Amino acid sequence: MSAYDTVCIMAAIAVFISMINHRIGKFQPTIAITAWSIAISLILLILSKLGYIPRNDEHEVIQMVQAVNFDDFLLKGVLGFLLFAGALNIKLPHLKDQKFEITFLALIGTLFSTFFIGIVLWALFKLLTIDIDFIYCCLFGALISPTDPIAVLAIVKKLNAPQRISTQIEGESLFNDGVGLVIFVTLFEIAFSKTAPTISSTALLFVREALGGIAFGAVIGVVFHFLIKSSHDNMFRLILTILIPTFGYVVSEHIEVSAPLAMVVAGIIIGNWTRNTISKEASHQISHLWELADEILNAVLFLLIGLMMVTFTFHAIDIVAVVIAIPLVLLSRYLSVKSAYQIFNRYRTYNPLSIKILTWGGLRGGLALAMAMAIPSGIPIGFSPDIDVKEIIVLMTYSVVIFSIIIQGSTITPMIHKAKEEQAKMDQTATNATSEIAASNTTTETTNN
Repeated sequence: MSAYDTVCIMAAIAVFISMINHRIGKFQPTIAITAWSIAISLILLILSKLGYIPRNDEHEVIQMVQAVNFDDFLLKGVLGFLLFAGALNIKLPHLKDQKFEITFLALIGTLFSTFFIGIVLWALFKLLTIDIDFIYCCLFGALISPTDPIAVLAIVKKLNAPQRISTQIEGESLFNDGVGLVIFVTLFEIAFSKTAPTISSTALLFVREALGGIAFGAVIGVVFHFLIKSSHDNMFRLILTILIPTFGYVVSEHIEVSAPLAMVVAGIIIGNWTRNTISKEASHQISHLWELADEILNAVLFLLIGLMMVTFTFHAIDIVAVVIAIPLVLLSRYLSVKSAYQIFNRYRTYNPLSIKILTWGGLRGGLALAMAMAIPSGIPIGFSPDIDVKEIIVLMTYSVVIFSIIIQGSTITPMIHKAKEEQAKMDQTATNATSEIAASNTTTETTNN
């Protein structure tokens, strides 16, 4: 079965699950699709162990899932479309209002989390006599630290959180996606490069990927802005928007700058600048096209994430690593957000649930899994040649992703509802204070007169 056949079948399965969920479950579609696909995987694994599924049939299911090379499918396929679609709806005034917070969380927060996870994981593995090099622990930290924009935008964004919280979650996830990839690529070069990296070459790689991606995204956005603006055919305008995450993404990779960051910047320009210069009809058509693309690609992606379970080989040590990984990633996220807010609170007043929501709403998704799948196989850990580093990292990543999507994604709603209530109280207090000041000024003017 070809990769195209597999994607078509998965798209159909995802649509049917969404239909059933819409009529019966009423869960957020991304959570429902992931949960159903995991249930299917578990049933297949149990039936296989009990001997009810012949080995040939089992291999056919595994081969069907493996036909879609996950890291290529995401990193070199749908990622550009999903990031561009998400960035189209980011409001630039809100982004400017939160530019310091988003930059700090996306850059400093991701760097802190990367090395905190790497150091603690390496120390815990040493205590458990699991011999894994420090660089591989940091590599796991780099791929799991960024919040995934695909998961965040698919789940948290649709809950209508208070504006500042929503902007921080969305903006951070879009930008630390690119930052996380740059950190991962940098550490990947250190871990697997045949030549010994220097500090200057590592710094240059980081700067070229990050700043180069932002600059190239701005160029793409401006060029396509004028192309779309000068066109008077709405269909041709839609085609031009499709060229950005296809042509633009490929060119970004070939000139070796961060393609994800380029797509985010280009999407923000088209969404905030271009759509204000064309007719409402054309703007609505662009919105509908990219909402449709976002829904379909997300459905296939999260179905594939759930079904990947059937391709894994499990060992006892993997369970130990999984038990460590989930609380460690949550702790790292909490510390990075808490530390950031120690600085933020000096300059502004925030919703009291901001730290909790940013910690619990910092979802991980397919991007982390794709980076994990890109790690080369065949690097054995110290005491067992049958278990390699990639297996442990992939299973740790998978467990964090599934916990993030299903558990965190399905339980964050009450927090956001409570945050809305707190925000309403804060707004009312601010309104009352403004009224009191205005009344006081009026009284003072009357007395003076």
